[in-house]
Amino acid sequence: MQGADFLLRSLVADDVDHLFMMTGGLVDPFLPAIARVPEITPVVAAHEGGAAAMADGYARASGRIGACLCIGGPGLTNTVTSISAAYTDESPVLLLTGAVENYMQGLGLFQDATASTYQDVQIIAPVTVESYSVPDIRLLHHKYRNAIKNMLDGGRRPAHLTIPRDVQKGEIDAQPEPISRQLLASTALDTKAAQTLWGKLNGAARVAILVGGGVIADEATDDLVAVAEKFSIPICTTEHAKGVMPEDHPMALGVFGYAGTHHATDAILEQDLDLLIVLGSTLNVRDSMYWSEKLAPRKGIITVNISAVHVGCHTSQQVEQFVRGHGGAFLRWLREAGDGDAKPLLDTKADRQKWVETIRSGPRLYDVENTTSDQTPIHPARMVAECRKAMPRDTIAIVDSGAHRAFAAHYWDSYGPREFITASNLGPMGWGIGAGIGAKAARPDRPVVVFTGDGCLRMHGMEVQTAARFDLPVIYCVSNNSALGNVWLRAVKAGPIPAELNEAPDQDWAGFARAIGAEGITVKEPDQLAPAFAKALELNKTVVIDIKTDRKCSTPTQPYHEGAAGWSYKE
Repeated sequence: MQGADFLLRSLVADDVDHLFMMTGGLVDPFLPAIARVPEITPVVAAHEGGAAAMADGYARASGRIGACLCIGGPGLTNTVTSISAAYTDESPVLLLTGAVENYMQGLGLFQDATASTYQDVQIIAPVTVESYSVPDIRLLHHKYRNAIKNMLDGGRRPAHLTIPRDVQKGEIDAQPEPISRQLLASTALDTKAAQTLWGKLNGAARVAILVGGGVIADEATDDLVAVAEKFSIPICTTEHAKGVMPEDHPMALGVFGYAGTHHATDAILEQDLDLLIVLGSTLNVRDSMYWSEKLAPRKGIITVNISAVHVGCHTSQQVEQFVRGHGGAFLRWLREAGDGDAKPLLDTKADRQKWVETIRSGPRLYDVENTTSDQTPIHPARMVAECRKAMPRDTIAIVDSGAHRAFAAHYWDSYGPREFITASNLGPMGWGIGAGIGAKAARPDRPVVVFTGDGCLRMHGMEVQTAARFDLPVIYCVSNNSALGNVWLRAVKAGPIPAELNEAPDQDWAGFARAIGAEGITVKEPDQLAPAFAKALELNKTVVIDIKTDRKCSTPTQPYHEGAAGWSYKE
């Protein structure tokens, strides 16, 4: 078979059923190959950056590999932002790019971006675990397998392979074979280091667990719930891990950090916490309430992570104990602990239960009255709350970057893993528009709603046409405040010119949607929200709901900003 066929069939063997792509001369041999591999569905994007975001959304929603195909050179450079978001959030996206034939490199061919010119593999290398140009068809199967291993070994990161046209068309004898699940699915734990937990627990009733995004790939929700119930340990999550613990569970306190809940903030910062167990988070600025000085449990912090590189890199917290390993493996170890080892936790269970009940007796959310506000323009909290009420429990929420992300993270409840997806570290605007398409392709059985903004649509709104063209019923909930919301909230304090630079005319995004093949609904009054969401679900098509929101509404991030105001750098 040809090299292009081999790659497509290898993706199928590794449980990939969609390829997100942009066509172009450097990948022409893939097009007839796609016709020969009907098990994989091609989705042609409007822009390479959108295709990469789709592959990222597919990977995050499915837990499998996301695959993206485009030309090298300008095609590759267009993917850099989306691949960077996948890299910083640990999402396994395989980027395949085409290149001129190996024997023609450096001779002046159109779009030659190989090592003989400006080396596009080096442009993408910093945000991939591997970036490699295949020089010979005989290496193709080795380099494919190596790329997949690198993507999935320990953590989850993107990888890139450049496939020159002679390799795409060359004949290969190797047969596609799936990568061994046993080889890649191991979740190691340093149990000797984990045993130090028991010594920390004497007299420690107020113990909490903070779960970060590193636990998502461990598929550990059942273990997390079991540990919470066995020991009455309250569970908080970072924004990135939202939904890993069902947020209506009695031991779930919600998100801690930026746009976090009152319950999580109270438990970790305000209630004389004895011990905090952090799983799969580095306690970066957003996940630590801006490195709050209050984040100082009496018996310290135990951090479980596969890498120590970024753990404790800040100076505000004293990370007294590091356990190398996967958060999911730690939870399973804790779940299986015998009554003898677990006695310190079991002895304090009743006291901890009373403590959790005290926390939960107070308000869970900040400014909850905004969720029923009748103001116009519409309050974004009302927009999110009405959407949550209208959507089925298992809806996947894709959240773009902007003020709407804070409102969505705070007022949207998520009840399962991979059901709240956002590019939480890099935060590129417009990423969610493509990511929602990938998520819907990965989970066609689930409703998918994308919270995005008018600024995001100005960047990548043409991908709505991709969703409509390929009959992927994604609901785009657009917070249209005629501004770059978060930036405007800061800029308006600096004067009229900074504010004006972050404002934009009110566009008819519903009309835009209809013009490119989708459905469009305009919402100007709060009482129009519920019918609009109901109609979008009923239509079962790509729908843009253009919701006129108020840019003056402050985001529910007061504790985070208080932490920022009180923080100063210390050596």
